[in-house]
Amino acid sequence: MREAIPSEEFDYPVLIHALASFAAPRDKITDLLKKGIVVRIKKGIYVFGSLLRRRPISREVLGNLLFGPSYLSLDFALQHHGLIPEGVEIVSSVTTGRSRKFTTPVGTFTYMMIPLKAFRTGTDLVQSEGGLSYYMATPEKALADKLALERGLVVANETEMKTYLLDHLRVPEDAFGRLDKARMKRIEVAYGTRRIALLAQVVAHFPRAKGKRR
Repeated sequence: MREAIPSEEFDYPVLIHALASFAAPRDKITDLLKKGIVVRIKKGIYVFGSLLRRRPISREVLGNLLFGPSYLSLDFALQHHGLIPEGVEIVSSVTTGRSRKFTTPVGTFTYMMIPLKAFRTGTDLVQSEGGLSYYMATPEKALADKLALERGLVVANETEMKTYLLDHLRVPEDAFGRLDKARMKRIEVAYGTRRIALLAQVVAHFPRAKGKRR
């Protein structure tokens, strides 16, 4: 079974296929769960227990697997890209479906709804160590998603938006120069809101960081 499933994270069809040689694969799954050889993260989603685990579990991969369509974003992606200083425990994603929250044996996963048009732009496909891929927001998109979903945020102009980003979110000032202005513009168009337009203005007016590729 371990040879048939190269990654640490897998779903029910993959597990059933790996146990196809057993006369009663569903009963075998029950046995594996009882012994902790396989751990259920959510119905239909599993990881290997410590006995068979070869590498750390990818919470990024699980974030895409648990609920979809979705991609990693918000605080989890902002921290990954070095745009906020705090450590982040919750794996946050956005989706076109209704907002959800899953508390699992390997942590908490949240999903916030954004419009379909905004969902379709601003993500990268990342290869995990275990061979599976997952989608994560680019730095520009993670910021846009964060601001779009921030309740009670009132910013009237570019100056107020810059102050909010630097003082409230504590985005490092030198990080703005590393953001892609053209990508930010595409995200602004996709969202089509005043709030994201102000974010795009802030990004556009920061000088490009030295060594950044065009």
